[in-house]
Amino acid sequence: MISASDRIKAIELIDEATKTGARVKKACDELGISHRTLQRWRSPSTPLEDQRPVVVRPVPKNKLSETEVAEIIETVNQQEFQSLPPSQIVPILADWGTYIAPESTMYRVLREHHMQNHRSRASKPSSKPISTHFATGPNEVWMWDITWLPGPAKGIYFYLYLILDLFSRKVVAWEIWLEESAENASVLVRRGVLSEQCVLPEQPLVLHSDNGSPMKGASLLETLYTLGITPSRSRPRVSNDNPYAESVFRTCKYRPGYPYKGFATLSEAREWVLEFVSWYNHEHRHSGLNFITPNQRHNGAAENHLGKTPACLCGSQSSPSRTMVSRY
Repeated sequence: MISASDRIKAIELIDEATKTGARVKKACDELGISHRTLQRWRSPSTPLEDQRPVVVRPVPKNKLSETEVAEIIETVNQQEFQSLPPSQIVPILADWGTYIAPESTMYRVLREHHMQNHRSRASKPSSKPISTHFATGPNEVWMWDITWLPGPAKGIYFYLYLILDLFSRKVVAWEIWLEESAENASVLVRRGVLSEQCVLPEQPLVLHSDNGSPMKGASLLETLYTLGITPSRSRPRVSNDNPYAESVFRTCKYRPGYPYKGFATLSEAREWVLEFVSWYNHEHRHSGLNFITPNQRHNGAAENHLGKTPACLCGSQSSPSRTMVSRY
């Protein structure tokens, strides 16, 4: 948008150039305007000032009414949606047979009402997945890790052991103990195999982990060899080769209601994690699974929602980049 004074100055410069023999079109090109624009500016019927900032524009036919905006605000503030973004609210409403507005509209309404803020104790998430394993179905690649949960006093911790399926992101087994050990990990692996009814060794299974001492213990390795499971570990000095196991721990520790000041007893910690795993597997619309639940993906029910599910590649779904399998 060019002001009236700049228009007058441009016309004067072009007139001065044409009087000395320059062509009008060439003079217009030098100023970055077209010959037609110059003719319009010289027309007595053209207003001096640009009318675009002051023009009265018609209201779009699809503009949300005040009632519809109020319905969106009321919906996102309901107790079950208070801690969820629109990207998860919309799929949940769709499963209920309800449609209010698309995700982009919900985000816009929230921004206009200053409600689109980061509402977690965690830092804003960034997606940086690393390609390490390829899985085309459940129980082909498992990932596991151990994290500490705060206890009743400073320096006292409970240790959460958890196994996650790469294809479906389902938590297939978990347990909480008072210490880290390869023996506890062996018990957890056997429990996961029994709960998933894995047919080993006819059905190949890779168990991926980082390089902690429980992951390399003789008891665990002997259990894996006995069951026919292939062990795999992260590359040395690469901290993000086991990203999905770390991701589920982050989801756990930043859930609303997580007692980050500490669990009073081991039983209390187990009860809380039991509720979390049930929610994560059966209710959580996973953004990495096109907002279906891990249990739907694991059991094949996702095909009823999304059609044929694609092969799941850790980090990318286009083509397998590399397979990191370490045999010991």
